[in-house]
Amino acid sequence: MTEEELALQCQKADTKAQKELYERYGGVLFAICLRYIGNREEAEDVFHDGFIRVFQSIKNQFAYQGVGSLKAWLSRVMVNEALGYLRKKSIQTKQEVLMDEIPDTQISDDEDVNKIPRSVLLKLISELPDGYRTVFNLYVFEEKSHKEIAALLGITEHTSSSQFYRAKTLLAKKINEYRKKL
Repeated sequence: MTEEELALQCQKADTKAQKELYERYGGVLFAICLRYIGNREEAEDVFHDGFIRVFQSIKNQFAYQGVGSLKAWLSRVMVNEALGYLRKKSIQTKQEVLMDEIPDTQISDDEDVNKIPRSVLLKLISELPDGYRTVFNLYVFEEKSHKEIAALLGITEHTSSSQFYRAKTLLAKKINEYRKKL
């Protein structure tokens, strides 16, 4: 079944199509939830709620616009679900690590970073404090500007750029610690 046919059948609430949609995109969408939430159990809750939202809104809010548009729409739904969850918990404004506790750390050799397995990098990102991780994900993976991030999270642009800087610094420290263990 093509992406367009799958979307059409899901818009008609066809359960076989919904199952196929879940099986085809579930892994990628769960990874998005986990990347934002950081905690597997909470990410599973967000993922579940996100799929409920997908099936409730696909008929009225999705319009097929070519190959890849369904996956892009599903990804946006999951990102928005994760951000809504974080907003409800008011996590994005809480900082678990004070700026004074983060040394000004740089990664000594970018080439070495490319040798670190992707799964390890994603794990290190997931260990960032929630506010830092959220801004980092939006900036790096969703390619949002600090202005867009500020609007999404209800923070200032300065707070967004500050949290991103802190996230990068803390991530660099974690990467350097990981490399020392090798």
